[in-house]
Amino acid sequence: MKFVDEAVIKVKSGKGGDGICHFSRTRHNPKGGPDGGDGGRGGDVYLVGDPRKLTLLDFRFKSVYKAEDGKAGGTNFKTGKSGKAVYLKVPLGTRVFDFETRKLVGEITSPEQILLAARGGKGGKGNASFASSANRIPTKATRGCSGEERTLLLVLELIAHVGLVGLPNAGKSTLISVISNAKPKIAEYPFTTLHPVLGIVKWRDSSFVVADLPGIIEGASKGKGLGLKFLKHAKRTHIICHLIEAQNVWQSGVNLSCFLVVEQEIKNYSTELFEKPRVVVVSKMDLAHQDFDKEQVKGEFAKIGYSAVFFVSSLTGSGLKELLDFLCEQLKLPVTLNQLKATR
Repeated sequence: MKFVDEAVIKVKSGKGGDGICHFSRTRHNPKGGPDGGDGGRGGDVYLVGDPRKLTLLDFRFKSVYKAEDGKAGGTNFKTGKSGKAVYLKVPLGTRVFDFETRKLVGEITSPEQILLAARGGKGGKGNASFASSANRIPTKATRGCSGEERTLLLVLELIAHVGLVGLPNAGKSTLISVISNAKPKIAEYPFTTLHPVLGIVKWRDSSFVVADLPGIIEGASKGKGLGLKFLKHAKRTHIICHLIEAQNVWQSGVNLSCFLVVEQEIKNYSTELFEKPRVVVVSKMDLAHQDFDKEQVKGEFAKIGYSAVFFVSSLTGSGLKELLDFLCEQLKLPVTLNQLKATR
């Protein structure tokens, strides 16, 4: 499932430092000679590929970036200090366009790849640079050049990092509306979500994309209900969060039949999809029965190979912190099947 994440930023490189006009004068050489140094280069602005960045959300909060100006030249032929460059970390797959012309500037596709966004201005020349046999006492010095200033459009086609699956009305739409910026349609009837909905989750120092995928029913792998419309998108996600209502899990004891219906449909559709890392999210805990036993439920899930189980309520917010912490940690590290569920 692709989602276009965009941000518009303004970048300005540093101005080059001015050259200076100066003559050395010493006791032994009272007339002296030209020793005015050149100005330093202005700082550049670069975009750098960072695999730890998953979205362009950071650029929504800050959109103007300026590199440092170069310093003026000094006496005794000293060149001014160059301005510090600015390095902006972006997710892999970020395409960079000139905002005015929509011309492609470049694309970041690999870790640590650097793309020059704005070149710093050249430093001016000091009068020492103009000295020659024909001009032994030059009085000319030049100013530094201005840096580049441009507006860039950053475009990232995202594949959702976390996909929410489950039977209709399992609480997926409500969950994504609480933890992200997505505003899906929410109602108490099946198939409220007719198309995948994506949102960007910003949590602590991380951000990632979560997809609310259409609910499925028994026979979905054969096209029943929304069928393959759901499954083809779930195949592109990194981690699957399988939501199941607390009232379906506990019916005077543990009952995993509703959970197993969805798991079987996933397995029928694709072994590759079935082997993706899985997190079990027991939703709507605010409606759970009073005798609901979390430890017993965890134990039953562990018996069928699922060790990552979270109990949440989108209404009260309980359990969301632990779930988001876990997802952020898993997305920062290489996710393996054994980290989330035992070998079947």
